Amino acid sequence: MTVANLITLLRVVLIPFFLVALLYQDYKIAFFIFLCAGISDALDGFIARFFKQKTQLGAIMDPIADKLMLATAFISLAVPQKGEAYIIPIWVAVLVLSRDVVIIIFVIIQFLFFDAEIKHFMPSIWGKITTTLQISYAVGVLFFNAFSLPIEVINYLMWLVVAFTLISGFHYLWRARKIEVQ
Repeated sequence: MTVANLITLLRVVLIPFFLVALLYQDYKIAFFIFLCAGISDALDGFIARFFKQKTQLGAIMDPIADKLMLATAFISLAVPQKGEAYIIPIWVAVLVLSRDVVIIIFVIIQFLFFDAEIKHFMPSIWGKITTTLQISYAVGVLFFNAFSLPIEVINYLMWLVVAFTLISGFHYLWRARKIEVQ
């Protein structure tokens, strides 16, 4: 196992600690764990490329680690909390999670029932922008709850997430329908 893969694995190990911090409403700890996860994501990618440690395991594990952390953030931050905490509206969390589920189901159906070739179904620029905005929104909500941030910033990020989640979701579905059928 490479150093880059170990760092990715560390990010997965951080998820339960992140979740516990959120459940105990310790938003400062949750914010710093989420920040560490983000830094580790950049670090493992840099190490994999710079030190030529790209592996098939890393290519699979890295996006899974990212999605697990992001899904944990959106689900747990949508759960109503005691006190003054800002929570992600449930419908936004459902939209964000549903986009990925719908894309996965659509691609699996094409693969299983239409003998489609999926090896070139790479992330699009819309998907990358969406992921960046989703992470920014989660960080903003955590930062707001831990240290305070103007609510207008959080609301602006939320609507950007909604818009780009829809755009990228439709774009991925549009691309998935074009997968070559053998």
